[in-house]
Amino acid sequence: MQKRKLGNSNLEVSAIGLGCMGMTFSYAPFPEKKDSIALLRAAIEHGVTFFDTAEVYGPFNNEELLGEALEPFRGQVAIATKFGFDINPDGSRGPKPVNSQPEHIKRAVEGSLKRLKTDVIDLCYQHRVDPEVPIEDVAGAVKDLIAEGKVKHFGLSEAGAKTIRRAHAVQPVTALQSEYSLWYRTPEEEVVPTLEELGIGFVPFSPLGKGFLTGKMDENRTFEKTDIRSTIPRFAPEAMKVNQALVDLLGSIAAQKKATPAQIALAWLLAQKPWIVPIPGTTKLHRLEENIGAAAVELSAGDLQQIESAAAEIKVQGARYPEHIEKMTGL
Repeated sequence: MQKRKLGNSNLEVSAIGLGCMGMTFSYAPFPEKKDSIALLRAAIEHGVTFFDTAEVYGPFNNEELLGEALEPFRGQVAIATKFGFDINPDGSRGPKPVNSQPEHIKRAVEGSLKRLKTDVIDLCYQHRVDPEVPIEDVAGAVKDLIAEGKVKHFGLSEAGAKTIRRAHAVQPVTALQSEYSLWYRTPEEEVVPTLEELGIGFVPFSPLGKGFLTGKMDENRTFEKTDIRSTIPRFAPEAMKVNQALVDLLGSIAAQKKATPAQIALAWLLAQKPWIVPIPGTTKLHRLEENIGAAAVELSAGDLQQIESAAAEIKVQGARYPEHIEKMTGL
């Protein structure tokens, strides 16, 4: 698979990474551990070198899974993880939604290093902006960890343009991870131009709209209560019925390109900027292979204009998160 550099940094990764959250978090029922390990190792065989996790996924067991699966291949891959939720060492949640106090960050990173079975984290993100801690203090804490050799690169997640600038002034930000896809384009307004100006890479999560843009579900799809999509307004039947227009658009382009809607959705992201690296998640080998195949799909300027013109006529229905989660974003 082709490689891409995240912004002006020297962090070079596969053009498409693998988001690992769904293996232990948010999308129950989960696969057996041995099956997830097999999938992670198959991803490496297919050229994936960029794996995304976080301490809160589980909590902790997602990092432990990656630590076990990737340990024999550690020199070949880049692992990104995240701190920033208020989690106690025993896995219980603290009294606050988020916690980016410098001492908490350093404690979280020590835990992540152990679980990931590594001596350095390639990319360490603040998972959500903490309104009670100046971002300069967060960047300073990660700067210390970089100086100690425990972290290589600093990242932010779901941060707004002003926050990115303030953090970057203290410790250069290598990448921003935020939701971005054809059905969530808010980052284009302020965030993407800021990243381009500052030389910061962009790692879109949910690049397939939590599965909706694959074309494999419609308004008749139901979700288990353990599945995060059961609480998301955008996945209400009436919203999915309206949003189907976006999937139909992807399907029409896919037919022209002998590709799938998911591959067109990912190829569209790759075509936006050369420093964008999407991280679709999956627990199935055939989906992994499908997603990786998107890197070989070339969209011409005409294709992109066709998508742009048609997408402009489609108004996506439904909020992307329940209100209490949306409040934790810094956008």
